[in-house]
Amino acid sequence: MPPSADLDLPRLLAVADEVLDAMTSEFVEGLGSPGSVRKKGDDFATDVDLSLERRIATALGDETGIAVHGEEFGGPPADSGPVWILDPVDGTYNYSVGLPLAAMLLALAVDGEPVLGITRLPLLNQRYAGIVGQSFTVNGRPAPQLAPAPLSSAVVGCGAFNVRSGGRYPGTGRAALYAALSHRARRLRMTGSTGTDMAYVAAGIFGGAVSFSYHAWDNAAGAALVRAAGGVATDVHGQPWRVGSQSLVTGDRQLHAELLQVIADSGVTGDETIESKVDQ
Repeated sequence: MPPSADLDLPRLLAVADEVLDAMTSEFVEGLGSPGSVRKKGDDFATDVDLSLERRIATALGDETGIAVHGEEFGGPPADSGPVWILDPVDGTYNYSVGLPLAAMLLALAVDGEPVLGITRLPLLNQRYAGIVGQSFTVNGRPAPQLAPAPLSSAVVGCGAFNVRSGGRYPGTGRAALYAALSHRARRLRMTGSTGTDMAYVAAGIFGGAVSFSYHAWDNAAGAALVRAAGGVATDVHGQPWRVGSQSLVTGDRQLHAELLQVIADSGVTGDETIESKVDQ
């Protein structure tokens, strides 16, 4: 029995949609808000991030009885039991300078598995919602499932990076990957919003996308949407994405397999070869 079997996911999706509907005007009106809270490195949050997370968490808790784990204020563990995972403003830098590629991300995870995802781009009037194994909609209308396509035909979304950065996946490795992808994919695009990248994969606008973020609030909604649309969501090693994964790679089955191999060949993961281990 799947972990979500005892949850009424269509009802929870409808409630979550209503909650986000009520928050849209604040998101739109706050475009251009400057950073008010400094975080690690050059990362920051705006007053809109803080206000929306408080309001959304309160409303979801009251309406569904399920707690929220958010980017700004944390919450219960994101990998245990049913929990909402929220990023109230994804693409904060875009948002703060007035660029409309910014999103509201909300997912429901059960014991670490994303089962429901919503991505809103309020400034572009775009809405994506999905329940894994049940439905995927774009602007409220059922959307087609992803069809196999080669990497050479696709636009691929890439995460922002600093070539001098270190960490698990250093900037030099990411640069090598994007260099390799630049002559394997049809086009590369860097939107500055992971949630936008993944929603566009689910909708068939992008063929695939790569995120080196390890934050569940960046990736959970997108992983759910891509799976709901019939695509594949893993980490860079080909393991199915779940809360705690250190990266996210998405696409249809054919493109995803090609994308994983380019990632392996680039050396960014430290692996010489990668085989997809997905079964969903």
